Amino acid sequence: MEIILLVAALLPVVCGVLLLARKAFDGDSLRPAVLVVLALVLVLVIAGAVGPRGELQLLHLGRSPALTVYFRADGLGLFFAILAAIMWLLSGLFAQEYMAHEEDQRRYYGFLLLTEGALLTLCFAGNYLTLYLGFEFMTVLSVPLVLHTQTEAARQASFKYLLYSVFGACLGLAGFFTIYTYGTSTVFTPGGVLDPAKIAGHETLLQIVAFLSILGFGAKAGMFPLQAWLPTAHPEAPAPASALLSGVITKAGVLSIIRVVYYQFGRDFLRGTWVQYAWLALALCTVLMGSMLAYKENLFKKRLAYSTVSQVSYVLFGLALMEKTAFVGALLHVVYHSVIKDGLFFTAGAIICRTGRKTVDQYRGIGKEMPITMWCFTICSLGLVGIPPLGGFVSKWYLAMGALHSGLDVVNWLGPVILLASALLTAGYLFSITIQAFFPGASFHYDTVQRHEPTTWMLIPLVVLAAATLLLGLLPQPILQAAEAISGTLFGEVIA
Repeated sequence: MEIILLVAALLPVVCGVLLLARKAFDGDSLRPAVLVVLALVLVLVIAGAVGPRGELQLLHLGRSPALTVYFRADGLGLFFAILAAIMWLLSGLFAQEYMAHEEDQRRYYGFLLLTEGALLTLCFAGNYLTLYLGFEFMTVLSVPLVLHTQTEAARQASFKYLLYSVFGACLGLAGFFTIYTYGTSTVFTPGGVLDPAKIAGHETLLQIVAFLSILGFGAKAGMFPLQAWLPTAHPEAPAPASALLSGVITKAGVLSIIRVVYYQFGRDFLRGTWVQYAWLALALCTVLMGSMLAYKENLFKKRLAYSTVSQVSYVLFGLALMEKTAFVGALLHVVYHSVIKDGLFFTAGAIICRTGRKTVDQYRGIGKEMPITMWCFTICSLGLVGIPPLGGFVSKWYLAMGALHSGLDVVNWLGPVILLASALLTAGYLFSITIQAFFPGASFHYDTVQRHEPTTWMLIPLVVLAAATLLLGLLPQPILQAAEAISGTLFGEVIA
């Protein structure tokens, strides 16, 4: 089955290279062909997930086992890979209409496929080197998605995205050399790989490097102080790419942090140290700061970008607690945030594509013009706030319970308070859009309303994600069981 997963990662890379190399692929047939490739990748990932788990050493870059490109399919990697493949397919569906009139679609789709291949490589990485290579390739290959329009603003945004991501990856690379020196292996092992005989007397150095690695990979996840690329890059990228940047690519930072903390340095080594408290402080600061900035932002996509800064740090907060219930809540929020935020960015894309309106103050009465689109937006908004019985409520409940059970002074009550404050701010910056969209007031000219509902290509992914927001809240058991199984390998017990 590891061969199937290798093919799943290589297929979009090969197809992406062919698209970029041959102009003959340009034209109206390009978009459906890419959609077929994305669907096939999803089938391969699911097929690999249901089979027996295995490992595969692909390339030796030196004599040391640490310098090996190493594929391994475990529950955590497959959890993220399936989510990524689903969201890439839905983005491809949405782009069938959105990109129909865009220039140089061949370049966009070529790098879209290459980025998916790099992300799947990161998901299936079995050791630190493979993770780092996948992380770097994913960054470089996703830059053209931000640069697509080639405006001056897009150039500046893509450069900022590249700078922050590469700097973060360099901090993460320090972790590789440290693990290579003080660990028994760079292979991802639940519980960590530090050698007690080697680390004696070097604990402070290891803690500093662990914190820098968290900070570095946290840049991709939008954690303060390296979060500034998100509100710059999202408004410039095409909406289907913005959705993936927010809903999926930020989770590459989350996955990398999980691998470094729980599979390399080890939870027991970092728990109770200044590293854990500093990480918790940064995560909670980012949660509150992102929500406050989103509340005051008028540009719709930028408001959603600030929201991502806040919501992904919910996940980081759960991981930083190093507690089993919170860890499950973090994994649940990875899924729920991806589903919900992709739906919200697709809403922004549909409005921009059909009406050209980009700012929130232009959305008065738009619920009369695009009722299906705005109902999907409203359902996703309810989920992001955490209103039961929608998906976001389940993950936030686990995160709050994990904080209460963590036994950490101050954090055990401050964490839930900040999560609640962020939820209220989220309601403010999302529900205000719904209210003015459906209840524009007596002065609104209802007789001049024109329908701007998008075509089926855009509506299908919107409706699917809105329905998933509701169904995954009502029926969370499949995702919950997967998250608990992963948690069981790290904490040694399953949550009741």
